[in-house]
Amino acid sequence: MRVADDDEVHCGRELPASNAAATWRARQKLGTAVRALLRAAALAAHHRTGYHGARGERRADALVERARFEEGPGAQSAGRRLTALLAPPARDGPREAVALGRALRAAVDATRGYRATGDLAHFDAAVAHGCCAELTDALCQLLRGTEGVRIRLGWSCTAGTPHGWQACPEPFRFAPHDLSALEEAGKHYVRTEPSVPVRVTGTVVRLRRAGPGGPGSMRMDVLAGAEVTQVRARLDEDDYRLAVHAHLAGLPLRIGGLLESRGGFRRVSGVRDVAPVPVPEAARERLLKRLRGDLDAFERGLGG
Repeated sequence: MRVADDDEVHCGRELPASNAAATWRARQKLGTAVRALLRAAALAAHHRTGYHGARGERRADALVERARFEEGPGAQSAGRRLTALLAPPARDGPREAVALGRALRAAVDATRGYRATGDLAHFDAAVAHGCCAELTDALCQLLRGTEGVRIRLGWSCTAGTPHGWQACPEPFRFAPHDLSALEEAGKHYVRTEPSVPVRVTGTVVRLRRAGPGGPGSMRMDVLAGAEVTQVRARLDEDDYRLAVHAHLAGLPLRIGGLLESRGGFRRVSGVRDVAPVPVPEAARERLLKRLRGDLDAFERGLGG
């Protein structure tokens, strides 16, 4: 018997008999949905908001990367049963499985409330417990084409049962008639999530404009100021010139503006206060080396 040193997320789907032959397809869909569920767990563990978009992508990807996956025993479990094993954080960080449990409990309650009243306010209240568009989307992926979904949590023996939870929690269940509520909630979360003011520092990785003068656009890898990996921005002629200077000098660039929720928090609008950021010579050399490496890789790709 395996010693349960990991937190466990057991996902089960009831598939119609007509789907029995589509084993490979069912396994692929289940794996994709469970990974989406883990991403939602990672996001909920660190920040509560209705729609994360590109924010927190690194953290979400890191959780999926370190998770292990086990199918249920027997050929009949393929595409129907999948368990994600999550090692609890080594330090006093949030346990993603616990965050997922809170969010799932809130999603179950909100779904019942919405079905009874038709009021999306139930899902608004669930945000405080970690429910978000990413979670509702993952649940929709799990539910589509099934006769029901069951998600059960198991706790690591090493980390122990978290406060406020039973040693063997009751599973969270979702039925096909919950699908429309979850879909509406997801659209509502995306639609109502506000854009956020930011001051972003990053390295310019792409510059583009139609001619030798005038405004242009840029893309930059984010170093600080926003929990996204990259942002795009439209610049006027003077700011574009500053971006070119920073790129050629190997300096980070700082910009202010509004990180747009539309499109997933990937674009800064209303750009202002554009300025290169002085850095120590050693750091500047590292940035230049990285930029040259990116350029060499690009040129090799063209040559191939």
